Amino acid sequence: MADGESRPARVEDVHELALAMPHVTIYPGTEDRPVYQVGGKSFVFFRTPRPDAVDPETGERYPDVIVFWVGSEDDKQALVQDEASPFFTTAHFNGHLSVLLRGSRIGELTRDELAEIVQDAWLSRASARRAAAWLDAHPPG
Repeated sequence: MADGESRPARVEDVHELALAMPHVTIYPGTEDRPVYQVGGKSFVFFRTPRPDAVDPETGERYPDVIVFWVGSEDDKQALVQDEASPFFTTAHFNGHLSVLLRGSRIGELTRDELAEIVQDAWLSRASARRAAAWLDAHPPG
């Protein structure tokens, strides 16, 4: 990757990385909370504040939650089980192959790490043909 790719990730990077994947469409959602889709299936979206994701001290709903699909329950657990990880889940997402990340904590990831999360989210939702074509064009380095 180019120099600077290991810098801290930013929320803007989510948009850039999602749009860089092939066959992506944007479901409008709300003006500032787009839903990125491949083949009509969401893979990343910016969630509206909900009662299941709140500040434990104030009870205020988190205004900056981003949802990323994952490929399996094992992938989900690998991201959320470490308490130091910025990824989390809530009871609302039990049984749902996705993880949550607060925009305010995205800088705990590098841009490279975020790119991998977005790519994995896309791969988990793309058709087998599209996923295989992308993987052929982007062999692990």
